[in-house]
Amino acid sequence: MTPPPLVFIVDDDEDMRRALAVLIRSGGYEVAALGSAEAFLQQAVPDRPACLVLDLRLPEIDGMALHQVMQARGGSLPIVFLTGHGDVRTSVRAMRAGAIDFLEKPVEADRLFASIARAIAFDQERRGARESEQAVAARFARLSPRELQVCHLMAAGLPSKVIAERLGISLRTVKVHRGRVMQKLEAGSLADVVRLVEVLAKG
Repeated sequence: MTPPPLVFIVDDDEDMRRALAVLIRSGGYEVAALGSAEAFLQQAVPDRPACLVLDLRLPEIDGMALHQVMQARGGSLPIVFLTGHGDVRTSVRAMRAGAIDFLEKPVEADRLFASIARAIAFDQERRGARESEQAVAARFARLSPRELQVCHLMAAGLPSKVIAERLGISLRTVKVHRGRVMQKLEAGSLADVVRLVEVLAKG
């Protein structure tokens, strides 16, 4: 059975933290409630859809600083900021930094659940894209160095004769390499090869 998405809550107000945990669990999510940024940074992020409901004002490391630390580590969860001390400038900073939403306390349950749903959907989409990139990279790992050269020249639109001249090999050898590239990349057409090269470049 697939576990439900996980929502981390980081808020130093214990009463607020407990209330949010009860509310969010009622929506069918698993919850991990923590009282500080330091405690969150010690948590292992699970390999499943998740998001972070983050208080802006925290002791030691505040919400914006935690967001920056997460981004620097390259594994930032989608964040919904929740604060009792919001202002327009801070909310703009948070959204520009990639936050999903910036909500002020007290927040209506429907508004919070809508933001969490968007954050989870974003994380699911990002995970799906990452898995697709990894699958494509695994296909390219099957290619020999020469086949990889031929592949990139194919994707650039060069005909076999030009590829042979460029690499200093025979036309027949190029055709053999092209066949192996198509087979190893599981590509049905040159358009498929071009698309796969583009996905690899993005990754």
